[in-house]
Amino acid sequence: MVESKLPVLSIVVPCYNEEDVLPETTKRLIEVLEDMIQDELIDFSSVILYVDDGSRDRTWELIEKFNRESRYITGLKLARNAGHQNALLSGLMKAKKNCDIAVSIDADLQDDLAAIRAMVETYHEGYEVVYGVRKSRTTDTFFKRFTAEGFYKLMQGLGANIVFNHADFRLMSKRALQNLARFDESNLFLRGIVPMIGFRSTEVYYDRAERFAGESKYPLKKMLAFAFDGITSLSVTPIRFVTVIGFVMFVLSIFAGFWALFAKIAGVTVSGWASIMVSLWLIGGVQIMCLGLIGEYIGKIYKETKRRPKYILDIDLDPLGDATYVSGQTHEHEEERVTI
Repeated sequence: MVESKLPVLSIVVPCYNEEDVLPETTKRLIEVLEDMIQDELIDFSSVILYVDDGSRDRTWELIEKFNRESRYITGLKLARNAGHQNALLSGLMKAKKNCDIAVSIDADLQDDLAAIRAMVETYHEGYEVVYGVRKSRTTDTFFKRFTAEGFYKLMQGLGANIVFNHADFRLMSKRALQNLARFDESNLFLRGIVPMIGFRSTEVYYDRAERFAGESKYPLKKMLAFAFDGITSLSVTPIRFVTVIGFVMFVLSIFAGFWALFAKIAGVTVSGWASIMVSLWLIGGVQIMCLGLIGEYIGKIYKETKRRPKYILDIDLDPLGDATYVSGQTHEHEEERVTI
């Protein structure tokens, strides 16, 4: 009987100004990794891959320190802040080269680390994508809970295949990662793109905790921008809705024209100009809003045609301190490496 090879796991952790929480995160993730290695769920060469997304604090300094102290810690340093989704993507694209499965998780310790083991066990049952899904939102404020649930319902209503109450805590097999790399658009909304890949998938449910330390990197303004970007990246329904609005206003204008004609024939005098001004402002406002929405889509098309890199790698830190300066740009290009 041929013994099956244990999968190599890479835990991908995007980081932005996480110096307050990173020591505790590293300690707990290493414990999770060692427990799974001891129980022969994963291979001993499994790693934790930190991605520094242009942090301004000591985040990268700590990653280098942990890398020297532990064979489990690897790191990527981006040349500048590329945003959470691009930082996560850069880590996943590195992970697909060396691992069999990758789990993506934020550094703030809000996601239940015990769910990582459950995801790996589910992978052994034959699933290639495992979504971490929150059981509830009791730790959120009423406003955040209301807006988050509204966002997921809106996305599903617009036809986007998005998993309810799932963010970016998930497991993906090597085959799923290889197919993720084929999605080449600049505006990559991962929680909407991953379900498009297909393959056998399931959910693991967990309770989300309060942030261990530090501050949230997603204030209200950033969350709203992220949600709007996701909606316009995954669905053309909003721009079709503009067409519907235009058609409805056209039909109403025909009825208004007939009404004005009949009023003229009947000798009915239209009183005042307030109603006319209100109508003009309403129609003008709707038109400007529709033009703005169309402009958003045109802006996305413009970005796609520019073909700019999603992120630029600065340093690739392998286990035990082997640092490599990287001149390559994205996962689409071969990378020229200089080891130091």
